[in-house]
Amino acid sequence: MANMSLKKNPMPSQAPDVRNRNFDEVALGYTAEMAMDEAQRCLNCKNPKCVDGCPVNVQIPQFVSKVAEGKFDEAFGIIASTNGLPAICGRVCPQESQCEGQCIRGLKGEPVGIGRLERFVADYHNADGHADGATAPPEQNGHKVAVVGSGPAGLTCAGDLARKGYDVTVFEALHEVGGVLVYGIPEFRLPKAIVAKEVARLKHFGVKIMTDTVVGRTITVDELMDDMGFEAVFIGSGAGLPMFMDIPGVNYKGVFSANEFLTRINLMKAYLPDAQTPIIHPKKVAVVGGGNVAMDAARCAKRLGAEVYIVYRRGEEELPARREEVEHAKEEGIIFKLLNNPVEILADENDDVNRIRCICMELGEPDASGRRRPIEVPGSEFELDVDCVIMALGTSPNPLIKSTTEGLQINKKGCIIVNEDGLTSREHVYAGGDAVTGAATVILAMGAGKTAAAAIDRELSAR
Repeated sequence: MANMSLKKNPMPSQAPDVRNRNFDEVALGYTAEMAMDEAQRCLNCKNPKCVDGCPVNVQIPQFVSKVAEGKFDEAFGIIASTNGLPAICGRVCPQESQCEGQCIRGLKGEPVGIGRLERFVADYHNADGHADGATAPPEQNGHKVAVVGSGPAGLTCAGDLARKGYDVTVFEALHEVGGVLVYGIPEFRLPKAIVAKEVARLKHFGVKIMTDTVVGRTITVDELMDDMGFEAVFIGSGAGLPMFMDIPGVNYKGVFSANEFLTRINLMKAYLPDAQTPIIHPKKVAVVGGGNVAMDAARCAKRLGAEVYIVYRRGEEELPARREEVEHAKEEGIIFKLLNNPVEILADENDDVNRIRCICMELGEPDASGRRRPIEVPGSEFELDVDCVIMALGTSPNPLIKSTTEGLQINKKGCIIVNEDGLTSREHVYAGGDAVTGAATVILAMGAGKTAAAAIDRELSAR
């Protein structure tokens, strides 16, 4: 029976004043009953625009209808046919601007909770002991492909090719597999055990992974092809080079990039009392920026016991972070200092940060991004007492691969230039994800990995 409620089934979650002191997952997930009830809100449109909004083309109405019937394993099979990382996507995809943003139910009321249903189905599958994959690995087709980076783009490309019988090896610079999924996204949003289960499914299909291998230093792209016999290379090395403001004081002790701060906490578990790579436990923190990474850094700092400010030069309407992340940050006690911009970081005689000087802003005419341009208000400077400043201003690709791969063209932002198939200026070398676009979303990186995998398959199967 159809559920005509205008509102989604709410997501059970930890209470804000409990969760802001632990790193356990905030959202607790639907029960089977809640999932079936939510799935029954789907209108089964003849022209499902939700699928058009999905970068990896999940057949949403089909899987949702199986959930409504309680056939969760069949629902998983439908999702997994195009999405190799469903438990991850159900948690971190910006569904509100993609599949759910296209949902007809959203015209009058709230859209169907597609992301919540995807998460439920994937978690049900993983908990049911099927995490290693329900089908046998395919026969090898004799072709070898190298994938650089084990983030969402690399894992998706590797998984798609492995399912077609390719001999795929992923080369990861760090000691853990998952790229931004393990170093960038906090445990309370994406538990690392979830990532490990998704990676295990790829290994089941024959994907080999070599960690602690920095392509461009340990081995070059050319050596992968010339010496190791890989016929094609996919570069999904992400965008890990942080940006800093050009203001006085950025070199003082206590100033972090969000990249370093989150990597220490997420990958190295620096918040644990026996951590081998501890991090300072600041008392007052200013996080500069307004995107999802800024929210992640602020919420991590809060869990370390700090009072936390988000300092952002535009207003709330212009915050680029997901609405859900902003609301969660507010609920957890993060203080938003909007229409403010840092002009200087100040320190004591030991060069330890003790204040940040900001200036008030007002919004003028729209700039090239379409957002209203922030303008300084003369004479409005003020100071915040802080002992830590975290810069969450975005990242760009590391130049290492470009500098060691002759003929690889990049744009002025350091991003690799590709065609519509993900092919670079180098023959047999493809790229996708943040290495091409700059910092973007997990699902867009996965879409790029799928596109390149299909193009690599067309190229090599034609030989």
